[in-house]
Amino acid sequence: MTALRSASLLALCVLMTLGSAQAQGQWKWRDANGKVQYSDRPPPQGTPEKDILARPLGARKPLQIVPFGVKASEPSASIPGDAASAAAAKREADAKVRAAKEGEARMKAVEKRNAEIRAENCANAKQQLATLESGARLSKVTESGERVLLDDAARAAEIQQMKAIIASDCK
Repeated sequence: MTALRSASLLALCVLMTLGSAQAQGQWKWRDANGKVQYSDRPPPQGTPEKDILARPLGARKPLQIVPFGVKASEPSASIPGDAASAAAAKREADAKVRAAKEGEARMKAVEKRNAEIRAENCANAKQQLATLESGARLSKVTESGERVLLDDAARAAEIQQMKAIIASDCK
């Protein structure tokens, strides 16, 4: 008899637990008209989070996926369905614009450096041309380290080379 009594007591405890679990499964929200609604089912799709007043114990708030550049505090209803793809496209376009600007800046830096080199070559060529045309005796060091005086033909060849450099670099 005591076994039957303890089994019935256990069954009663289980039933009471199930009853309280069912009572805890209530949703409470404010509908579009401002009326408070109660149900064992979640509110309709599109109900703003601020209008959900109570959830069952096991229910969690839905995760909010926020595109880059949008503040997380803004409600997800304000983010359109295409917002993630639009935000990604905007980021990609911004990255392309930045890359183009960086490429232009690099090209300008290279062009500036090349202009400086040409100006330096021009100044050196003009100085060497003036020296060659001065008629002073000039010598050249050969690959073997021997010093050789420039004759008229070698001087004329050097003058032509300096004039070509001046024509290309002194614009």
